[in-house]
Amino acid sequence: MVKVSPIGKDAEPTRLGFLLGQFAVPEDFDRMGEAETETLFSSQL
Repeated sequence: MVKVSPIGKDAEPTRLGFLLGQFAVPEDFDRMGEAETETLFSSQL
């Protein structure tokens, strides 16, 4: 077994949100591909 730990006291853990402002999420993100998905699930086999 191995224990991994930072060297020295000044090491900061990586925090969530480090990409804040680096890209944009479209307003319709939750509806993207809606028509295609509906078609896939509504087709009768």
